[in-house]
Amino acid sequence: MQGRLIHFLLLAIIAIGAGSSGYLISRERHAPNAPSLPSSATSPQTAVDNLLRTSFATTEGQWQTLAAWRGEVLVINFWATWCPPCREEMPMFSRLQTKYKDKNLQFVGISIDSVSKVREYQSIEKLAYPLLMGSPDAMSLSVALGNRAQALPFTVLITRQGTLDSVKLGLFSEEELEARLQALLKQ
Repeated sequence: MQGRLIHFLLLAIIAIGAGSSGYLISRERHAPNAPSLPSSATSPQTAVDNLLRTSFATTEGQWQTLAAWRGEVLVINFWATWCPPCREEMPMFSRLQTKYKDKNLQFVGISIDSVSKVREYQSIEKLAYPLLMGSPDAMSLSVALGNRAQALPFTVLITRQGTLDSVKLGLFSEEELEARLQALLKQ
């Protein structure tokens, strides 16, 4: 009996550790990766163009495309309120948005959640960047950008020229993201 309990606890610790890197929506196993370019049948540029053209609702019910921020370095983060790693990195995104707001940098969160949950989260966590409403179907946009595991958080970095720089499945460290952003902002 005690052996089974120890075995169960070890499995639980491993599962929690794996979950902190990115919350899996599907059963496909995928290790978190460093920023990279996607590998899919759709070209990276086609995937970015589709993402920028897609209309998303704000939490107030207005529709917006990401193309509104063309000419800026875009950090697009797919997230959900029920995803602990997503909530963990959002305050850091907000700090970096504030720090680089005058440098043509824009963070945008695309939530795979309900409007009521996102509004509730916004009332607790004051963020310096907009949150748009995706749907579970919005995950297909992230898949085209390389998120085959359909996991969260998933972050996309797009250059001022509207091309894909890199993607990241799982948590960004502040040092890693800020170094990448500084390089992109110099271009």
